[in-house]
Amino acid sequence: MKIDSGSTAWMLISTALVLLMTPGLAFFYGGMTRAKSVLNMMMMSFVSIITVTITWVLFGYSLAFDPVDGEGFLNKIVGGLDNIGLMGVNEVAYNDTFPMMVFSAFQLTFAIITVALISGAIADRAKFGAWVVFSIVWASIVYFPVAHWVWGGGWLTELGIEDFAGGTVVHINAGAAALALALVLGKRAGWRKEPMRPHNLTLVLLGAGLLWFGWFGFNAGSELAADGTAGLAFMNTQIATAVAAGAWLVVEKFRDGHATSLGAASGAVAGLVAITPACGFVDPWAAMAIGLLAGIACAYAVGLKYKLGYDDSLDVVGVHLVGGVIGAVALGFVAAYPFLDGQNKGVLYGGGWTQLGLQVLGPVAVGAYSFIVTFILGKIIDKVMGFRITAEDEVAGIDITTHAETGYDLGTFHASGVASPNGPVAAPAGKKVDA
Repeated sequence: MKIDSGSTAWMLISTALVLLMTPGLAFFYGGMTRAKSVLNMMMMSFVSIITVTITWVLFGYSLAFDPVDGEGFLNKIVGGLDNIGLMGVNEVAYNDTFPMMVFSAFQLTFAIITVALISGAIADRAKFGAWVVFSIVWASIVYFPVAHWVWGGGWLTELGIEDFAGGTVVHINAGAAALALALVLGKRAGWRKEPMRPHNLTLVLLGAGLLWFGWFGFNAGSELAADGTAGLAFMNTQIATAVAAGAWLVVEKFRDGHATSLGAASGAVAGLVAITPACGFVDPWAAMAIGLLAGIACAYAVGLKYKLGYDDSLDVVGVHLVGGVIGAVALGFVAAYPFLDGQNKGVLYGGGWTQLGLQVLGPVAVGAYSFIVTFILGKIIDKVMGFRITAEDEVAGIDITTHAETGYDLGTFHASGVASPNGPVAAPAGKKVDA
């Protein structure tokens, strides 16, 4: 097996960075929920690491990337353990540069965060057990096939669609599924009648920072080599993210009169999403344009749920679906460096209209498939085991009713910060206690 140590080291680092994004997402989503739901929200991300990893090892990698030619669907499932490398693939190199096992681990982290992204649309109201089942089945019948279509030699690969790091596979896929699941579960109790503001913006900013950091592995790592294209993807990621965050803040200032920390975090994520499919294919000026468009469009798109009447709790549709479509379609205009057979430059680089048509086809096909299958799957799970908690449990708080825990237990501390088994302790005489 021929191995390039530099590329291998870069891919191991990138894999760890992408895995870090899922705990980062847990912080980001957890801070955006109400205090009584923070643990459940974070648990939905963390359990996705567990379920998708196991599913990937058993058959997911085999279905998505078909390492053994000529096998049917059933054989891939039965032979999954052998195919992913536990019994031999580690002796094979990816493109003669790094172990195939490293490639499998890298792609696993993409599958994990795609599933976790969906959870933001159904915050506060989904049964934890139903989510566990959903994460396993959805990964198996939606994510793995779509990853094969776009990256694993499937029909969209053959047509020449461009998706450098997952705008279609990850963000459009997850955004369409989030919309379907939000419709299946319905609106939260009290939606639009009572405030449902983020309970901890500190966690939101921490999560956004971790996502921004990890996204360099997500995008630059998708070059699968430590080379100039990885450097281009890295810089384009930074450019688009900064521009989108700034654009979102400007929209807020002129629309609402205030530029908010939530807007900065959301704008950054919108920019990260939009540049994902394009980061290795475009020049830096185009990254700026994509970030600007994403920051403005997504800032307005998150309000669509109020106009159309669906309760996407944490704006997965407005940021990930809309941002993913912007980045994917933009490639039809500004792609400058296609590198796979069948791909073309964008319209502005003299490539004609073919690539633009493909960049529209991909999001439509993946979005429609993900939405339809997710809606059917959600309905089946709801009929069989119930997907939504009771109204009483929702009002009381899903953390305490589902997990028997709370994210914060501030009532058991006295003024000096020492816990008392009998509750708060009065401050010593003459000592002031802050309200």
